[in-house]
Amino acid sequence: MSLVGLVLVCLAWGLAAGVLLAARGLARRWRQGRPVRVDWVAGLAAVPRRYLVDVHHVVERRPEAARMHVPTAGGLLAGSVALMLAVLPALRGSRVYWAVVAVLFAAALWGAILVRRRRRPVVPSFLSAGMFLWLPAALGAYAGGALLLALGMLAVPGGGASPLLLAPLLLAVGGAGGLLVQFARGPMRHAFAGTVWLAAHARPGRFGGGRDTALRPLDLDAPRLGALAPSDFAWTALASFDACIQCGRCEQACPAFAAGQRLNPKALIQDLVAATRGGSAAEPYSGSPAPNAPPVACRGSMDAPVIGVDAMIHPDTLWACTTCRACVEECPMMIEHVDAIVDLRRGQALMLGQVRPGAAQALRRMRDSAEPGGRPLAARADGLAALDVPVLPEGGETDILLWLGEGAFDLRYGRTLQALVRLMRLAGLRFAILGEAETDCGDLARRLGDEATFHLLAGEAIATLKARTFQRIVTADPHALHVLRNEYPALGGHWTVQHHTALLDELVTGGALRLAPRDLPPVAYHDPCYLGRYNGEIAAPRRLLDAACGTRVEMERHGMRSMCCGGGGGNPISDVDGAARIPDLRMAQADAAGAAIVAVGCPGCTAMLEGVPAPRPEVRDIAELVLDAVVTA
Repeated sequence: MSLVGLVLVCLAWGLAAGVLLAARGLARRWRQGRPVRVDWVAGLAAVPRRYLVDVHHVVERRPEAARMHVPTAGGLLAGSVALMLAVLPALRGSRVYWAVVAVLFAAALWGAILVRRRRRPVVPSFLSAGMFLWLPAALGAYAGGALLLALGMLAVPGGGASPLLLAPLLLAVGGAGGLLVQFARGPMRHAFAGTVWLAAHARPGRFGGGRDTALRPLDLDAPRLGALAPSDFAWTALASFDACIQCGRCEQACPAFAAGQRLNPKALIQDLVAATRGGSAAEPYSGSPAPNAPPVACRGSMDAPVIGVDAMIHPDTLWACTTCRACVEECPMMIEHVDAIVDLRRGQALMLGQVRPGAAQALRRMRDSAEPGGRPLAARADGLAALDVPVLPEGGETDILLWLGEGAFDLRYGRTLQALVRLMRLAGLRFAILGEAETDCGDLARRLGDEATFHLLAGEAIATLKARTFQRIVTADPHALHVLRNEYPALGGHWTVQHHTALLDELVTGGALRLAPRDLPPVAYHDPCYLGRYNGEIAAPRRLLDAACGTRVEMERHGMRSMCCGGGGGNPISDVDGAARIPDLRMAQADAAGAAIVAVGCPGCTAMLEGVPAPRPEVRDIAELVLDAVVTA
């Protein structure tokens, strides 16, 4: 082999060795987290599909990012691996082989140019600067030098050394060194961390088009509950934090960030990374901070508290989250931001008893009276009193159990429930409610991190449900739907649970209800987070609206990428300051779409959106619109 060829091969193998050393340092840090059992055989076997299909499905939502990512990642990885294979005599003597190497590094060089364009001449607000600014130079030097050297191997028979190849040789060596720094301390560490995270993902059910959104139950007998310090997180979660490439998609999707509340999910993840590195990351965070968040000491370590003014993350940041999972839905690295936030909330609530005053009051009422507002449980069905809905007693039997939810205490939402009951009766369904036996399902307590109160409420509700016989539960509350359907099974409660829009769609499709579209002004549907992103149900409500209304329009953010109304995660009772109100932003999007009516399917969304001052679109539940369109003759 010629000197040039030898240097090329050594360069590729040296780069691989450097990456492994950097990876070893990352792994040593992650091992300080909580141990988790991982099926490495299945996980590693799944990485190619998870990366090429699931990750790229998210990346491709932004075509310009996909055009940048494919040549950069593909060319860099494939070109380096191809160079390493030059140890095989049959390859290094082949002109076809060197032509392939040249093509791969040409792709990587083009990718480096696109990476540079992404942040030049001005770095977009949602992207980070810092080491990202000289990453294109390192990529370009390595890829460009390797390209010229590969072309030299093609041009000179046998790859003889030439003084003309000295410059590209130095270029390639310098670029490789820059990439090693990026792997060890900069943004390129996400390549290794992301691979580990994809193999050992905490929610493997998310891949292949699946959905896994239920919070995992805590062992309340454990000596330490939730996360106070980085070492309290599972080691796989620590790997996921390092997998963040700081693309800013979570920041752009976050309703709290848009409203100027004190949360930026990207900054939160980077603060957690900094905490694992001793309080100040080797690569200082250079993106947008959490809006209006008070300063903190930016001190931390693997075993030091991460929340507090003398730590890394201000408490206001923690309580601003609506748990809407918009950040999770947009993350190309499939990071679970909401899981991390809830783990931190659990640490604050269960270990320190530190929650916001409004949340503390609601939690106390839930423990005392099984209802966050402290209202009499018998009053939950007052809005249905005139309809004489049967109450299912202990030992009783019916076809459908109608779970009213916490919103039933509100008279406005009572109109929704009245419409639903009338529709169910028109369809000839046999159903009943629990009456005062219906306690709070515990959703709010769990999102606020009080797992103990959630277990208390869930245990009582499960016992109540098990004492009665029914075929399915129907609810108009997506938060109750999610808890009953996805989180009660881990505690022994297994039932078929259906949202009221799914039931109504079933009745209309099956002919039990006939609709005639009304001549209404444009109607836009607001997807509730806990129905859409959490449960994947976005089609049935739209079919109903198409059958009941004349004109339906879509807001810019809709479906799985809809914007939150601001009512989830205990946000309304956590007294978080902001520059604007999330529901105001959402209704502005409805205005921009030309909607005169916003259709909803959640009591929380109804309350939040109707709280927007006039003039604004009218807010109506889908059940109300369907009832207006029913043909009774």
